[in-house]
Amino acid sequence: MTNDPKSYRERQPLRFLVFSASLRGESLNTHLARLASQVIEKNGGIVDFANMSDFDAPSYSQDAETQQGMPKGTIEFQKRLLDNDAFIIASPEYNGSMPGLLKNAIDWVSRFRPQPFNERHALLMSASPSMVGGNRSLWTLRVPLEHLGTRVFPDMFSLAMAHKAFTPEGGFVDAVLAKRFEDNIVAFMNLVEAAKHYPCIKKAWVEFLGEVPDPVTDRVE
Repeated sequence: MTNDPKSYRERQPLRFLVFSASLRGESLNTHLARLASQVIEKNGGIVDFANMSDFDAPSYSQDAETQQGMPKGTIEFQKRLLDNDAFIIASPEYNGSMPGLLKNAIDWVSRFRPQPFNERHALLMSASPSMVGGNRSLWTLRVPLEHLGTRVFPDMFSLAMAHKAFTPEGGFVDAVLAKRFEDNIVAFMNLVEAAKHYPCIKKAWVEFLGEVPDPVTDRVE
């Protein structure tokens, strides 16, 4: 660690992959992801904004992986994860869970070695017309990401009644809500900054379920 102000100024800005897990053109979650991108840029970060269609892939099959290799969308997802310091997903809620295409994309990318989700920081968001704001989808999304070693930020953001939450210009109707949204993202950015520039002793917590470590079952390296 250094206290040299010059070395601090010369650091490269943090890079964030931001995307919505919806394919719908007028998706509330895509709108939320774009607002998150604006907050990041306002606070000095660089945004790599992606579309979920960029990461689309056929249903995962080990036979397809062995015979045909990784799909184009899977390769793109891995590349964008590795090119950025952290990622933000705005996910809709389908039947109380995450969209199937998002889980499928995660399953494909988890097959790479080294496994790109491991030790990468993530912020999860959702937007929904419902009163719970799609929050149930985020709890299901945490499970595979944390299993793969992702450092999922504790404070998720769920926007309830999202169809009434935005102004015609695209911002939040409620100024207090807008501040909470920005504060949440800035707190996440600060954590990513600390993890990148001020690394401490790392501890890996691996759940032991009676399995002997084996390359076939390992997902955290």
